[in-house]
Amino acid sequence: MSTVLRLDGVRKHYGETEVLRGIDLSVESHEVVAVIGASGSGKSTLLRTINLLETIDDGQIWLEDVDISSPGVKPDQVRASIGFVFQHLNLFPHLSVLDNVTLASRHVLRIPRATAEKTGLELLDRIGLADKARAFPDQLSGGQQQRAAIVRAIATNPTLLLLDEVTSALDPELVGEVLELVRALGAEGTTIVMATHEMAFARDVASRVVFLDQGVVAEVGPPSQVFGAPQNERTREFLARFTG
Repeated sequence: MSTVLRLDGVRKHYGETEVLRGIDLSVESHEVVAVIGASGSGKSTLLRTINLLETIDDGQIWLEDVDISSPGVKPDQVRASIGFVFQHLNLFPHLSVLDNVTLASRHVLRIPRATAEKTGLELLDRIGLADKARAFPDQLSGGQQQRAAIVRAIATNPTLLLLDEVTSALDPELVGEVLELVRALGAEGTTIVMATHEMAFARDVASRVVFLDQGVVAEVGPPSQVFGAPQNERTREFLARFTG
């Protein structure tokens, strides 16, 4: 397997607060890496730095063999290789579902509309939303909107898919349909880094689990180890909240 993503000593400050304090992490091709940790541990900031939505203060971020944290890098070119689904639903409300899904393919990758729409319809059909292709986001349930957002992120066939707490804004009964799509993408070999508070899902689906604690990687390992026999006291304390 090849290394898709590598972070070396990544640091990020907001004013006097150091949110990421020297993050080292590698993600291999076809891995699903779940990032867990308490609110404020740096999970969302970590994903935002990978997608170049935040600039880092120190360290390096590599996407395959490109140092994407280098000052000369064009963020839009990098983001064309990274699919990012945000915590809060972010479909464009004035565009149809199909136009949302095909937007990047048409305008960033310059794929002809007919080709992009054919791919978009196939993806929407796969997740049971083909009949909603011409609908607008406010005509969909929250779960349908989030699944459409994930489809939009994978429509460009990205090298890496970043998912930031994609179920946190959903009603509990809608969470399952979104997680099932993520599970299917992982099974098909999509390389995924996901910040999540769904511990059972992380345990069942992730290849590796990363526990962030106050901006540092406190523990990393396969789910069986992190959940079954955590080595770090902070990991044990965090997981105790979920297991009682």
